[in-house]
Amino acid sequence: MRTRLIIIACLISSVFLAVVIRLVDIMLLNHSLYVQMAKMQQIKIEEIPIKRGLIFDRKGRELAINVDMESIYCNPSEIGESQIHKVATELSTIMGKDRETVLSKLKANSKFSWIERKVSPEIAEKIKNSKIKGVGLITESKRFYPKGSLASHLIGYVDIDNKGIEGIESKYDRELTAVNQATVSYYRDAKGNLLSKGVLREIRGNNIILTIDEGLQFILERNLDEAVRQWRASYASAIMMDPFTGEILAMANSPSFNLNNPATVKADMRKNRAITDCYEPGSTFKIIVGAAALEEGLVKPNIRYDCSAGYIEVGGKRIKDVHRHGVLTFQEVIQKSSNVGTIKIALSLGKERLYEYIKKFGFGEKTGIDIIGEVSGWVRPPAKWSGMSIGSIAIGQEVAATPLQILRAYSVIANGGLLVKPYLVSEIQSPEGVTLYKAVPETKRVLREETTMEFKSILTTVTEVGGTAKEASVDGNIVAGKTGTAQKFDPITKRYSKINYVSSFVGFVPVDKPKIALIVVVHDPKGHIYGGIVAAPIFRKIANDALSYLEVPRDDVKDKNILVTSTR
Repeated sequence: MRTRLIIIACLISSVFLAVVIRLVDIMLLNHSLYVQMAKMQQIKIEEIPIKRGLIFDRKGRELAINVDMESIYCNPSEIGESQIHKVATELSTIMGKDRETVLSKLKANSKFSWIERKVSPEIAEKIKNSKIKGVGLITESKRFYPKGSLASHLIGYVDIDNKGIEGIESKYDRELTAVNQATVSYYRDAKGNLLSKGVLREIRGNNIILTIDEGLQFILERNLDEAVRQWRASYASAIMMDPFTGEILAMANSPSFNLNNPATVKADMRKNRAITDCYEPGSTFKIIVGAAALEEGLVKPNIRYDCSAGYIEVGGKRIKDVHRHGVLTFQEVIQKSSNVGTIKIALSLGKERLYEYIKKFGFGEKTGIDIIGEVSGWVRPPAKWSGMSIGSIAIGQEVAATPLQILRAYSVIANGGLLVKPYLVSEIQSPEGVTLYKAVPETKRVLREETTMEFKSILTTVTEVGGTAKEASVDGNIVAGKTGTAQKFDPITKRYSKINYVSSFVGFVPVDKPKIALIVVVHDPKGHIYGGIVAAPIFRKIANDALSYLEVPRDDVKDKNILVTSTR
C-alpha cells in the first residue's frame, strides 16, 4: 500500500509539475505569443480607407470634402447555407442589383465580405430595417466635390477606396491620407460568430490649400465653354497665372466633367489638356525670336525690314505672309505678325543662338508644375534641323509646346525677365491647422529687365489699331500680347491640314503692373480660324471679368504711349 501511495504521489506530482511548466511557458516565457494568438481568434481586423484631408482654394473655400456613407457587409458563415438564397433574393430586391452577383458575395469563403460600398441613404435605411442575420452596415467616408465640375481637371478624383486618381488628388495622395489605412475590429466567439460590429478608429489626412481662386476659375470656365459652343470647337484650354510668382490662379479645359460622376465621361475628356497636349504654337512663338534679337542687340524698334515680296525662301521652300506688307519696322513685324520679317530676324540670330533662347525660355522640358500628366513638348537641336527649319521654327512650326509653356514664356516679358516655375499647391496643413509646407516661388533670370521693358511696349501695339488683336483690348487697362493661328499637322497625309487649326491669344494685363498672365487656346474652330478673331475676344471677356473681380483700378487709356515699368 505504501509503495502504491508513493507511485500515485509521484504521478500526481509529475502531472502537477507538467502543468506548472506549461503555465510558466504560457504565462511567462511565451506570454506575448499566446496573447497574439488569442487576439487572432477573437478579433477580426478589417482595413478600411481613412478620411482624406480637405482641399481648399486660396481663400479657404472648400473644393473637396468628405461625407459619411453606409457600406453593406456580410458574414457568410453566420448566414448559413440554408438561408443564403433567401438572403440573396432579399438583398438584390432592396439594392436593385443582380441576384447572382449578390449571391456570389454571400458565398465568399470568409468571415467578412463587402456586398456594396457607399450606398444611398435610402438603401442603407432599408437594410437597417430588414434586420437580416449576418448582414450589417459600416460607416465609410466618401469623397464629395461641392462645386461639381469646377476645376475638375485640376482637382482630380478618387476611386471606391478613396485612392487618388488624376490631378491634385493623385499627386498629393500621400499627404491627403497621412497614413495608409484605418481599421475596424470585429469581436467573435470560439466558433467565429460575430459578437459586435466593432469600433472604427478614425484618422484624418492633411489639408491642401491651392493657389487657384474659385471666382477666377468660374470666370475662366464660363467663358471657355461659351467659346467652344460659339465656334463649334473640338475643345479649348485656358490658364491664368500670376506672372511674378508662377501661382496658377485658374486653369480650365472645355468640355469638363462632374467630379462626383467621372465614370460617365470618356477618359479623353478627363485629360488636363493644358499640360498634357502639345501643339505647334504658331505666331505666339515669335516673341522668342523678337526677345532674343533685342537681348543680343541685333535690332532696335525702328530698324526696317523689306517684306514687300510677301514671301521669303528658306531651304528651298517659300514661306508667305498672310497679308502682303511693305517695309516694316521691327515693332511692326511683331504688331502685324509678319512671317517674312520674323524669319529675317531669325536668320540674323542664327540657328545656334535661336535654339539657345528657345531652351532659356523653358521649351523642350517640363515646367515642373506640381500635378501629374505634364509633358515636355519637343524642339530638336540644331544638328537635326533641315535647311528650312530655322524659318519654320521662327514662326512656331517644327516645335511642340503646351499652353502652360507658352504662358510661362510670356510671363518672362511681364515680370521683367524671370522664368517662373508654375505651381498649384500653396500650403499643406495638418488637420489641426499647423502649416507643414508652404510654397516658395522659384525663378531664374532669362532676359535683362531693359529688354523686357522695350518688348512690352511693342506687344501693346498688337492690341492697337493696325495690330492683329484689337479684339483683345480691355476697357481701362492696357493689354500686351500676341495672336497665334497654326495649322495642325495631319499624320495621315503627312501635311499641314487646310481645315484644322489652333487659334490662340496670350498676354498680360495691366501692362505696367501685370496682375494676370492669360492664355486662351481653341482647337478646330469653325467659321473663322484666326487667333485675333477667335481667341482674342475670349481673352478680353475673361480679362475684363477677372480684373473687376480682383478690383483692379481702371484708367482712361486713350493714349497708349505710356511708360511701361516692370514694378509690381
